[in-house]
Amino acid sequence: MLKTIKNQLLDNRWNSDKAAGMSESELLLYRSNILGSDKRVTNYGGGNTSAKVIETDPLTGDEVEVLWVKGSGGDIGSMKMDGFSTLYMDKLHALKKLYRGVEFEDEMVGYLPHCTFKLNPRAASIDTPLHAYVPRKHVDHVHADAIIAIAASENSEALTKEIFGQRIGWLPWKRPGYELGLWLEKYCLENPDADGVVLESHGLFTWGDTAKGCYDTTIDVINAATAWLGEKTKDVPAFGGPVHENLSGSARRQVAARLMPAIRGFVSGNQHMVGHFNDSEAVLEFVNSKNLAPLAALGTSCPDHFLRTKIRPLVVDFDPAKHNLDEVMSGLPAQIAAYREDYAAYYDRCKRDNSPPMRDPNAVVYLIPGVGMITFAKDKATARISGEFYVNAINVMRGASAISQYQGLPEQEAFDIEYWLLEEAKLQRMPKPKSLAGRVAFVTGGAGGIGTATAARYLTDGACVMLADINEDSLKATSDHLVQRFGADVVRTVVMDVTNEQAVAAAYADTAVEFGGVDILVSNAGIASSAPVEETSLDLWNKNMDILSTGYFLVSREAFKMLRAQNIGGSIIFVASKNGLAASPNATAYCTAKAAEIHLARCLALEGAEAGIRVNVVNPDAVLRGSKIWEGEWLEQRAGTYGTDKDGLEEMYRQRSLLKRSVLPEDIAEAAYFFAADTSAKSTGNILNVDAGNVQAFTR
Repeated sequence: MLKTIKNQLLDNRWNSDKAAGMSESELLLYRSNILGSDKRVTNYGGGNTSAKVIETDPLTGDEVEVLWVKGSGGDIGSMKMDGFSTLYMDKLHALKKLYRGVEFEDEMVGYLPHCTFKLNPRAASIDTPLHAYVPRKHVDHVHADAIIAIAASENSEALTKEIFGQRIGWLPWKRPGYELGLWLEKYCLENPDADGVVLESHGLFTWGDTAKGCYDTTIDVINAATAWLGEKTKDVPAFGGPVHENLSGSARRQVAARLMPAIRGFVSGNQHMVGHFNDSEAVLEFVNSKNLAPLAALGTSCPDHFLRTKIRPLVVDFDPAKHNLDEVMSGLPAQIAAYREDYAAYYDRCKRDNSPPMRDPNAVVYLIPGVGMITFAKDKATARISGEFYVNAINVMRGASAISQYQGLPEQEAFDIEYWLLEEAKLQRMPKPKSLAGRVAFVTGGAGGIGTATAARYLTDGACVMLADINEDSLKATSDHLVQRFGADVVRTVVMDVTNEQAVAAAYADTAVEFGGVDILVSNAGIASSAPVEETSLDLWNKNMDILSTGYFLVSREAFKMLRAQNIGGSIIFVASKNGLAASPNATAYCTAKAAEIHLARCLALEGAEAGIRVNVVNPDAVLRGSKIWEGEWLEQRAGTYGTDKDGLEEMYRQRSLLKRSVLPEDIAEAAYFFAADTSAKSTGNILNVDAGNVQAFTR
């Protein structure tokens, strides 16, 4: 949970023993990482750090001064050495002769590659001149909540002087770029004893002669602002005081579970979006406050906040006292349409002759009184980070509105940043999204061999995955493995029995809260049994039917509800079996239940077609490797049926197939990927056998 600014002083994390023996560039990385490890210092991807280091020129062998500075798109908290751009300082100074004035400052970015030291491929950022022209060896630029609370206040210059005196200066708002770099240089030359400067509506620059000295100054200045704010605001009700009370934690999630799929459907017109829910203390304090609506309407101030969270959030018309959720759901289309219209009007008011076309007009941030905050973005990490940025903006608004009057960026300035041609060029350079980007998959039997392989296949191509399984230990082991490969943002788990109606509904609600909804269901939970019909008990028969037929019905029914709520189509894939088409000895209950699965899929394909919900079947055969159902009695029973031992069973199945090949979990995953991806967008009601060839299972 992100901390608020109230009396939360930063720890000085510099470890002299750890830093001992490091080179100047290594010290820069160390300083960067410990600064970026605390979101109160700067946001993910925000801020910059630099050092001017003496290096050996690879051509002349002479010693030259080189600027090491965070490269474009990096994050100081997690970056490595290759995250820094390196540029010759003499060439950066030579650029001043080419500068034609503020109207042409963007063209200076095109010159930066000509200053590159050692052919470093890391692109230099727009902030490079801000670091290059500060005449000090080490420079930090951060977006600390406490500092921006001051910088975003109406009288920020006076407040800066009150807190810091002559130690820290102040500069008026200026969009980051070459001109601001010259402003910083001029300030430093005219104020040689200053330790830094507050940039209006932006953040903090600090500097020093050593890496540690620069770091110490940054932490000390932020703490001075934090302590001053804490003292000034301790008796001031945040945001005008509360007017709503929180719902309980479970009730908040229930509201989010209904809202998020509906919102997701509206915002996924151009591409599938992923949601994130945040009901932290800082968020609830804001959404329950008297001044929620007027402050939200002002938008954010810091450019990094704004680029992540858009011009302003959408405040959902929910009243926690009345719990008017049905009314809110009915009014949601009109609320979202009104936001889009307002955004289009903002674009029309502010656009310039060379502005890029209007981008997605939907809100990123949705604020719900009594409940919390929802954010939507193209992937889970971006949705989460956008929420973190808005929490930082909340902290800024809390401080600024308590000590003065909070002000967001002027509308035209905000537009010029959002539609900055340099920002547009960066967007155009981004790689093409993966085939399942923004999609959310729900995989039952997720801890088994097929479930794990399918989840990995989906994650590889950009999907988020909710793994459902009845075996908690296996589920955790599978999750740990996938998280290690693909990251914590995109993997979630739920312990679920597919035969339990309430558990299935709750699992989908969890998926909605974690990711915003669902696009893909892989119904894969399974068992297997083997017995002659006269030895097949009613309990055994019912167990097969409960899991393989009723379970598939319950999981599909909840998927249909959510897919219809989103109204953006979807794909349901049943992992059935060759045995659903071809009879097998001593497996009456299993074969019959699998046949029911296949016919259920056909029925669902008919019902789902008008809503763009595709339903298809993958029929494996003899997938022994990694499979949970091929453990214990089933393996022994099938080996006994075919008169072989455990070791010989896989070879028997391989030789029985037409292609004489083993079927692996990854083979089934590939078929499940085909039916999930747009490559099969015109396929529904189909059966794809992945059995290495079995003539009895031919569908025609």
